[in-house]
Amino acid sequence: MRIIIIGGGFAGLSAAERLLKSGIRLEVILIDRKDTADFLPMLPDTIGRAICPEFLTLGLKDAGTKLGFIFIRGEVTAIDLDRQSVTTKEGVLIYDFLIITSGTETNFYGNDNIRDNAFVLDGAEDVVKIIGLLKERRDASFIVGGGGYTGIEVAANLRRYFDREALQNRVLIVERAPNILGVLPEWMRGYVIDNLNRLKVEISVNSAIERIEGERVYLSGGRVFENAAVIWAAGVKTSGFIQDLKAEKNPQGRIKVDEYLRLRDNCYVAGDTAYFSHQGVFLRMAVQFALAEGECAAENVIATLKGIGLKGYFPRDLGYIIPMANNRSCGEVLGVKLKGRLPTVLHFLMCLYRIRGAGNKIGILRNLITGR
Repeated sequence: MRIIIIGGGFAGLSAAERLLKSGIRLEVILIDRKDTADFLPMLPDTIGRAICPEFLTLGLKDAGTKLGFIFIRGEVTAIDLDRQSVTTKEGVLIYDFLIITSGTETNFYGNDNIRDNAFVLDGAEDVVKIIGLLKERRDASFIVGGGGYTGIEVAANLRRYFDREALQNRVLIVERAPNILGVLPEWMRGYVIDNLNRLKVEISVNSAIERIEGERVYLSGGRVFENAAVIWAAGVKTSGFIQDLKAEKNPQGRIKVDEYLRLRDNCYVAGDTAYFSHQGVFLRMAVQFALAEGECAAENVIATLKGIGLKGYFPRDLGYIIPMANNRSCGEVLGVKLKGRLPTVLHFLMCLYRIRGAGNKIGILRNLITGR
């Protein structure tokens, strides 16, 4: 019985681990276009807190050896649900069950100029490039495209980096909408804006990055920044093969699934690729949901093989935190509003708990304690 998992992130590894603990003889194949699973929630922290990016990676081949799945590095180009096939650039694989956990990627909204000239945070390799840029262009202004969670974290960590290096570089957040963090409660948005002002991070709303020409950045309204660089964090979308798949999706391309996380009887979708409604509200993208959905999808595959009833997915929302590099974080955990150092500590405790690999845990903890 062959089960293919597309994507080696939180949901994909969670699904693989559950399948291989089922006691059923299964061939589990995990496909990912990268060799590593990168711990995305801490990528911005590597900039401001000197966390080694290497500690945020997990080798998928090694994980496959440990857990028992077959890892194939390849880029999926198409899925045929009728023929039960997955096409990669290297060939075609046939499956009995498919679990799609391919996550999302940076959305450039069709702007090839920004795609080719801006820096992103899709993985540990991207952070290494940004840190190299910071060291190389010590007098540059840094413009962060996007005022969502990631953009806010990146801007705050840039300021922490510059403060540590005794530099006064300009940091600017550019947001197309009327507000940053527009979906969050007013108290939280106000707290974050006040903190960004404390950090001397500039905010420009109702604004857009139009193009990048070398070290010159053009914004809407005729503003031009010389000796500047752009870090793009203005949104995400699903991969091209998901966009091409005939299924109901949201504007980001996330696939709408049923109560069991199914797209079809033998095809499940989990993690950020899934668009799941609970009590009339679609879940936001979050690690806690990705882990639980991956496990639930795997359990339903196992249930089908055993001929027993499927398990509906019932999310448990522990809350969310916006970690800020100066430790003035905020969030809501188990219904309680939190501000200051405590949510910062909770952010790192949860990251240490969730990251795989004892070496990674120890390395991150050492970096956090020593600052190097």
